[in-house]
Amino acid sequence: MPRVDWRSLRVRLFAWLCGVALAVVGTTWFLHGSLLNELARDFLGDRLRQEAEHTLRRLSQEGSSALSWLETTSESYQLFHHLYALRLDDTITLSDPRWRDKLEPHLEGGMEGLFDVEWQERHLLVYRKTFTVDGQRGVLLIGEDFSQVEKGLATLHWWVASIAGFVLLMLVLLNLIAVNRGLRPLTQLHHQLHELQWGRRARLHLDAPSELDDLVGQLNQFLDDQDRRLKRSRESVANLSHALKTPLAAVTQVLRGSRPIDDRRRHKMLKRLEDIHAQLDAELRRARFAAGAYAGQISVVRRETEQLIDMFATLYPEMHFHLDIELGTAVSVPVERQDFMEMLGIVLDNAGKWATHEVVCRLAMTGTVLHVAVEDDGPGVQMEKLEQLGQRGVRLDEGVPGHGLGLSILRQLVQQYHGDVQFQASTLGGLRVVTTLPAV
Repeated sequence: MPRVDWRSLRVRLFAWLCGVALAVVGTTWFLHGSLLNELARDFLGDRLRQEAEHTLRRLSQEGSSALSWLETTSESYQLFHHLYALRLDDTITLSDPRWRDKLEPHLEGGMEGLFDVEWQERHLLVYRKTFTVDGQRGVLLIGEDFSQVEKGLATLHWWVASIAGFVLLMLVLLNLIAVNRGLRPLTQLHHQLHELQWGRRARLHLDAPSELDDLVGQLNQFLDDQDRRLKRSRESVANLSHALKTPLAAVTQVLRGSRPIDDRRRHKMLKRLEDIHAQLDAELRRARFAAGAYAGQISVVRRETEQLIDMFATLYPEMHFHLDIELGTAVSVPVERQDFMEMLGIVLDNAGKWATHEVVCRLAMTGTVLHVAVEDDGPGVQMEKLEQLGQRGVRLDEGVPGHGLGLSILRQLVQQYHGDVQFQASTLGGLRVVTTLPAV
């Protein structure tokens, strides 16, 4: 027999629904028995009350001759099959003397109404009525055998139990169908994830209920982010390979040539090797502040910025990195932490390369928009060339190692998150880069 997996959502839902169905059906059946018994008692009690009032009217009109109603051979007894007991002052009259011992204590008076008497496996429902006739105080008891009624009610109750059991079985089957149909989107999601894993599908396309929309959307967004990162990595590798190819070819040609290597050629080779080293160092540094972050859809601005400032203060010890914060500690942006670290890291790295002594990073909020401004006191960029910044492969100065990818990657990342990048002249004399992003 297979073991039941209680961690399964299907098993849990089915168990809960069946438990609720059992509780509802069982409660309904129990209430049916109780209410049916009370209904029968109320009905018979009302009939006994009406008969008691009719008997007392007959007694007040006919006097002692009305006592013939209490005899078992009377027409009234034959018609209603009721048990009569009457106490008029000290005189007690019963239609069935066998019940004398059981009924006589109840003829002493008391509250009017219904009560039960049991004797020899018989259950008698009795109505008691007190009265006064011609100055004489009396008590009238009228009873009916409730045993036969209870047997009929029990039979009906068990018939209802059979119907309730059938209804419960139908509910169980319907719950099973409902659970299987309701969880069908999860089965489809499982199959599509399997196809995604084996490369037979690029994205999830699921006709799912609204509760799964966020899950499917986030999975597809995660896949999009992975594709963008892979594309950026390939482009970076391709551009870096292209940038290194020429100096490596030149060095190789010199080494393979037969001409002697004098001081001038040795100096050129050394300069090209230093350029290669600087470019590799720049790429490794950018990978350091980008890959060090974990994946997450929310970035806490102040925390991430402080970590990057500390890191670049170590990378550029001759520079003074100043952080000016005009927002709270809980402000965050709906940007993956890895991407946010790369955005800010590109700008800070660029400022650290070009600054003379100081780099300033300012964080501020305008409504629901985050402004990150990074400026330096370096030589800056001419106004007519600011628009060229951020274009792939464009370098406005060859004096600092690099291959013009950082700011173009920055622009692509910011646009991906519906933000904007502006390049301006800084009041410190260098470049001012303002990045705006929607904040949470």
